Amino acid sequence: MAKGYLALVLHAHLPYVRHPEHGYSLEEKWLYEAITETYIPLIWMLESLLDDNVPFRLTLSLSPTLIAMLQDDFLQNRYLAHLDKMIDLGAREVHRTRGTPFHDTARMYNDRLHGARDTFARRYGKNLVRAFKGFLDSGRVEVITTAATHGYLPLLMIHREAVRAQVATGIQTYRRAFGRDPAGLWLPECSYTPGLDEILKEFGLRYFFLDSHGLLFASHRPRFGIFAPVYCPSGVAAFGRDLESSKQVWSAQEGYPGDHNYREYYRDIGFDLDYDYIKPYIHPDGIRVNTGFKYYRITGKGQHKEPYVPEWARATAEAHAGNFMFNREHQVHYLSRIMDRPPIIVAPYDAELFGHWWFEGPHWLETLMRRIAYDQHTLEPITPSEYLRRFPCNQLATPCASSWGDKGYHEVWLNQANDWIYRHLHWAAERMIELAREHPRAEGLRRRALNQAARELLLAQASDWAFIMATNTMVAYAARRTKNHLLNFKGLWHQLRENRLEPGWLAELEDRNNPFPDLEYTVYAQR
Repeated sequence: MAKGYLALVLHAHLPYVRHPEHGYSLEEKWLYEAITETYIPLIWMLESLLDDNVPFRLTLSLSPTLIAMLQDDFLQNRYLAHLDKMIDLGAREVHRTRGTPFHDTARMYNDRLHGARDTFARRYGKNLVRAFKGFLDSGRVEVITTAATHGYLPLLMIHREAVRAQVATGIQTYRRAFGRDPAGLWLPECSYTPGLDEILKEFGLRYFFLDSHGLLFASHRPRFGIFAPVYCPSGVAAFGRDLESSKQVWSAQEGYPGDHNYREYYRDIGFDLDYDYIKPYIHPDGIRVNTGFKYYRITGKGQHKEPYVPEWARATAEAHAGNFMFNREHQVHYLSRIMDRPPIIVAPYDAELFGHWWFEGPHWLETLMRRIAYDQHTLEPITPSEYLRRFPCNQLATPCASSWGDKGYHEVWLNQANDWIYRHLHWAAERMIELAREHPRAEGLRRRALNQAARELLLAQASDWAFIMATNTMVAYAARRTKNHLLNFKGLWHQLRENRLEPGWLAELEDRNNPFPDLEYTVYAQR
């Protein structure tokens, strides 16, 4: 038996961004960039590990909104058109950079784009969820999910029915995609408040994740801190995030992604090159945007940047993987002397860190998994479900209210920049509950309107909009999305109350805001 375990957890999530009303959407580029730079590289990484029969384990959370977008025909075709445009740019870049220090990097990008197209269009038929289902079926990857639209659940708990609908719809989306129920749930933003686990228990979920202080300040205080799960009074297990492994990867000052050999994210030819050359590949209105072609390494803290050298970056990622494993081994050696069971180190990260923000992240992750499998005997990779099967007896405690946001509680999602949204969200939740109870067996057009009202409420509740407002990035878009979904809900509510439904407008909403095709409004009638 290993002396300790490492549970690597990646949480893949994007808000629902789908704008058929526009010929070009800046926000849809969030999805396109994530597919090209994170999801497909992670697929390549996992395929490589499986092909070589590496005994790895990984827990991967896919949000329901991301699943919905990856399965959407409209977005699939738009992404393919975007990818073809980037492939055209890649060919031009290979020609333009010939004879410069950037040529090898340009060729690398060009090869990756062609590989991405082959993976996306030919091998998986434009539906990457198929790839993740294959990883789940392999037994090496435990795929879980989160609440429907990543709603910030503690602030929605004023209406238990609203939280229950978020969880139920998330599980329903997962079941539709993977043909089974998830073993655990990623709480949006790792946000917890006592009693939330009771809703998870209702749906058969076995575990969730918390930030470290959510577990350390539990009542009663956990004997083994964050290095063993606790059972909530409901019987659902809570796993705490490890501080040290998080700091080594996340920290802007001390984390690996800041190494000077790694690619500089903030230097992109979309901003650096002449306007006439780059114009066909940026916003049609001439707004400069990232293209993904970045030719410089971080170099240092100043403005001076040196050319990116892929070989140096890969070697650095491999050294950092070794350092990470070394540090986890030392943790385990120490903890195993003071615990009556092997400790578990839980290392959760946003999936989009790997590849998008930290270009070398997928290579770091693959190297780490290979080294854990073959270069040592102290540490064993594991999933939360496996750990609970091996060690079913754990301490009973009630975690404290917490999140993994700045300052550790709810302030990021409830502050002067975004507090105005909650009275409207609560009003809409009350009305939705009333509608569901007043119309227990609606049919036809009325049933469609009730389902769309529920869909609009879920979309308005996304934690992403409050987060964007708090961080002062694209505030106008976040406010507009919140208001539009609430206005759509209110319009449907009025029409339902006054029995004057407008089929044309309803059909337009169903076409534009169309995640969760199996959603049933009656979920709001149940406590």
